[in-house]
Amino acid sequence: MADKTLEDLFYETLKDIYYAERKISKALPKMARGATDPKLKQAFLKHKEETDGQIERLQQVFELIGKRARGKTCPAIDGIIEEGEEILDEFKGTPALDAGLLAAAQAVEHYEISRYGTLRSWAMQLGLKDAVALLEATLAEESKTDETLTQLAESAVNSAARKAA
Repeated sequence: MADKTLEDLFYETLKDIYYAERKISKALPKMARGATDPKLKQAFLKHKEETDGQIERLQQVFELIGKRARGKTCPAIDGIIEEGEEILDEFKGTPALDAGLLAAAQAVEHYEISRYGTLRSWAMQLGLKDAVALLEATLAEESKTDETLTQLAESAVNSAARKAA
């Protein structure tokens, strides 16, 4: 077997996050429809738009490394999204639904932040300056979304779930 390189690892991880972003883009409208808090609905819809832009950036990174944009099944994101769907089913119509959806969304964000941080670091090592810029832009968006979700949880959603108990 040929030695695997950092370039190979970068490419495989890029395929992983590309798959993940496409799955996330499909899941966000369902989460928005399920949410009852208007600000949470809006946060999901805004992140859907950002995710579509992030997919475009990933396609640019694929082009920079001379590879076709394609995904590779990511069991981690499949599991996180499945958990979100379970929350939609199990907590539908309850005061805790929004808190559960928000927590599921943050699990997605934390996965994305981890992947983009790693990819950015590897792109720096590989001298892929244009890829670094694209990955940093997405990492900044993901971090801001996570902060927004935390503020929403702490200012409204969690207390609404608790008060209704």
